[in-house]
This record gives sequence, C-alpha cells and structure tokens, in this order.
Amino acid sequence: MITFRPKLLDAVAGYDRSRLIQDVGAGLTVGVVALPLAMAFAIASGLKPEAGLFTAIIAGFLISALGGSRVQIGGPAGAFIVIVYGILARYGLANLMIATAMSGVILLAMGVLRLGTLIRFIPIAVVIGFTNGIAVLIMVSQVKDFLGLQVQNMPADFFGIVSTLSANLHTMNHQALALATVCLSVLVAWQLLLPRWHTQHPVSKKLSVIPGSIVVLVGATLASQGWGLEVDTIASRFGNIPNELPAFAWPSFDWNTAKQLLMPAITLALLGAIESLLCARIADQMMAESPYGDHHDANQELMAQGIANLVTPFFGGMPATGTIARTVTNVKNGGTSPVAGMVHAITLLAIMWLAAPLAGSVPLAALSAILVFVAWNMGEWHEFVHLRQFRMPYRMSLIAVFLLTVMVDLTVAVEVGLIAACLTFIYRISSLTRAEQAQAQQFPVLAGLDAEVQAHRLYGALFFGAVKLVEAMQDQLPHRALVLDLKNLIYIDSSGADALLALARACHKKQVRLIVCGLSHQPLDIAQRSGLLAVLSDTDLAPDLVQGLALATGR
Repeated sequence: MITFRPKLLDAVAGYDRSRLIQDVGAGLTVGVVALPLAMAFAIASGLKPEAGLFTAIIAGFLISALGGSRVQIGGPAGAFIVIVYGILARYGLANLMIATAMSGVILLAMGVLRLGTLIRFIPIAVVIGFTNGIAVLIMVSQVKDFLGLQVQNMPADFFGIVSTLSANLHTMNHQALALATVCLSVLVAWQLLLPRWHTQHPVSKKLSVIPGSIVVLVGATLASQGWGLEVDTIASRFGNIPNELPAFAWPSFDWNTAKQLLMPAITLALLGAIESLLCARIADQMMAESPYGDHHDANQELMAQGIANLVTPFFGGMPATGTIARTVTNVKNGGTSPVAGMVHAITLLAIMWLAAPLAGSVPLAALSAILVFVAWNMGEWHEFVHLRQFRMPYRMSLIAVFLLTVMVDLTVAVEVGLIAACLTFIYRISSLTRAEQAQAQQFPVLAGLDAEVQAHRLYGALFFGAVKLVEAMQDQLPHRALVLDLKNLIYIDSSGADALLALARACHKKQVRLIVCGLSHQPLDIAQRSGLLAVLSDTDLAPDLVQGLALATGR
C-alpha cells in the first residue's frame, strides 16, 4: 500500500506564532547561507550560476513541503559536482536534464516500493571512500579558479584535470590567488577561532551568527570592485544572473538516449538517496532532545526527492538532495518544521529578484575558496588515520573506493566497493558456520560405534558459502546412521537445502539412516518447501540430539 504523507502535515499540529517566528528566522539564515553555495556548486558542475539558484528555490521548496523530515534542507550538493560535470561533458545539457528527471523517477519508485531502509545496507567503508574521493575531486576542480588560470575547457577525469592544470600554470593570476587565499583563510578563522572567543569577546558571539561564506562573498566583491582587481567574476564569464525563474522547457527525448543515460541516472539516484537519508539521520540526532524532534520517514523523503528531481530540470535546475551543511544551520538556528525550509527557498527567490544584478560582481576566486572549504569539511579525513584499527578487508574496501572514485569513476568505485563488501561478508559468515562431531566422551551412547554411527552439530547459517561442510560429510559416511543436529542453525538458504537433499540421497544410496534433529523456525520452513521432509520419514526426525542418538543406536 502506497502511503504519501509529508512530514509537514504532522509538524504543523499545534503550530503557533512562536514556532513560526523561529522557523522564519532559521529559514532566512539558511537562505543567506545557501546563496553562495548554490551558485558555487552550479559553476563547479559546468553550469551557469543561476542553475544552482533555480535548484535551491524549486527543489528546496518541494523537498521541504513534501519530504519525510521536519528540518532537512534540500538543494544542489557538492557530492553531485563530479557526476554532473561528467554527464554534461559527455552528453550535453539537454541530456543532463533527462538524466536528472530519470533519477527523479527512480527515487520516486524507490520510495513507493518502500526501499528507503535498504540504503542503510551500504557499508560505511563504501560511503566514506566515495565521500572522501568526491571531496578530493571537488578541490582539484577548483584549482583553476583558485589560481585564476586561463583554461577554456576542463576535462572531467582526474588525470585530465591535473594534466590541463599543469600545462596552464604559466597563466596564473596572482591577484586571483591572493584573493582566494585570503578568502579561504577568513573561512577557516571564522569556523575555528570565533567559537573559542565567545567567552572572552562577546562581540564574536554576534559575529558567529553571520555565515562565513557571506562574509567572504561580500568582502571579496567589495575588495575586487574597490581596488580594481583584474579577476574573473560571474558576469564576466557567465553574464548577468536573471531575476526571475525560467519558463518550463521540454528537452528533446528519444529512447536511444534514455538507454545511454540509464547508468548516470541510477548513479544520481543512489548518491542522492544516500546523501539525503544520511543527512536526515544526522538531523534526527540533532533534534533528539528537542520537543519537536522525531524520526524521519525514509520512504517519504525518497518520494519527495524524486518529485523534486523530476520537476526541477525542466525549469533550468540541476540534481538536488538533502544538504548536511544547510540542514545543520537550520537546526542550530531554531528550525522546527518544514516551514523553515520553505522560507529558505522563498528567501532565495527574493534575493534573486532584488539583488540578481549585484551577484554578477562576485569574483570566481572567492567562490572557489568557498568550495575548497566545503569540500574539506565534507571529507572524513580522520578515517584514514584510524584505518589501522580495522581489519584488512575494511581498509582495502575504503582505500579502493577512494582511489577508484578519484582516478576512475564514481559508479565503478561504488560497484567495486559493494562487490568487495559482499564477498567479505560472505567469507565472514561462512567462517562463522561450523560443524562439530559429537564424541563418545560427551555422549556415552556412541562408545564403540565409531564406524557405525556419526553425529554432527551445525552452528550458524547453512548457505551457499558454507555448504562445503555438508558436502564433506558425504565423503565420510558411517556404515549405519548419520545424525544431524540443526538446532543451532539460524538460517538455511536454497543452496544449503540442496546440499542437505544431496546428503539424504547419498545416505539412501549407501543404506545409511539419516536422522535430523532440532528443526525449527526458518530451517524447518525451508526443509518443508525444499522437499527434505518428504525424503525423511517421521521416525527420522527428533527434537534434540539425545533422542536422535537414541534412534540411531537403539540404546
């Protein structure tokens, strides 16, 4: 049964004026924070800055209004930069719109089919590996504007970027480098030093309310204009930003194109789902002690993300998802309901409507500094330091995903990471499954019957990775009876059931009596459905090993 119930409907129950004031204040703050990030993410993705603004406005409003989290803020995210840039370079803008819309359909279907909880099964090593890899790629992609290099077309792959940057180092703009360095230094100081000065300097507490990115954006713009710095700006490269939303535009579409875009769309959908639900979990933790906190609805969140990504590209937008930095800002500034996210979108619309011409003067060097800072905070670099605390499979998975993300492709990295994680899991579970042969010291009834009767206890899960334990019994069958105690088996898959059936046939062929003990729960169910119980008679079943040995030995 499809359940579509936005969290907004529950959040406004008992809504009053004080909460509205809190949400409006938080929404205004998040809107100001989102302004430079939205433009920077779009530019870094190879799009015009207004694409990021359109996405933050339209997708941000839809995700908040229809989503499954009270406080999550949606919009363009740094995680999409590498993927969007690659799709744009390979397939073009029209096909990027189609891929984004296709990812929206996939996300919507995932929510309808209630697959939200499956995202949690992606191993943390894979998530950390590609998150850190994306952060590195974002920082590398910003070197061009950080140094003010004159490069017409940047390739999408890591080695191509590095090669192009190296070949164009002689075009470095020292004014752009100086401006970007100062901007980055201010961002670092704003984040690290201001919180430490709260107790000593009351003024710093008021300053910390102002987002560092806004301080950098305004300061860099005033400096470049006042001192006449020769640096690239948004207007010089992209023209002026429009002060209104674009009209609906339908791109050219055919099935051959859709087939080519299927994998990029799946990548966008999976990354968007992971990023969004991870952000929603962080928001739940931050709101745990708030009277308005509750758990997010993962499936509703996916449906909202799907609708947003299905609608936004037809109005000039780019892929959108939940954004951790803006969500954290929303919570810290008192946001209590999706109203704050909707106000954030309206705030951006008002800023674009009133101040779009002024945005053209923003130096690209300042935006590159903001993105480098965002990428650094996005990466979980301490995990590399802690790798020695984990086993080799975890280390190899994380490092492999990280290197493949940076040097090859995000899709390949996630595929390899998931395969490696699955193989590691199979190996670990198979090593936990064991068979122990009962000895005469424990069960005196077996005394003197070593070659006549054998008894084995199985522990763990009898699945395709552990059937070798049952197959080994076929090669060493006793002369009279074989007793299997399955009481401690928690799971049997179809391969395990086939192995038991094969063992039963081998016993029948050699006229060895097979007695099975302790079948219950799932093992009993699979034994009935696979036909194992039909092969055995009622006298070959026992509730426990002691009674099974009594049947086998007649003692």
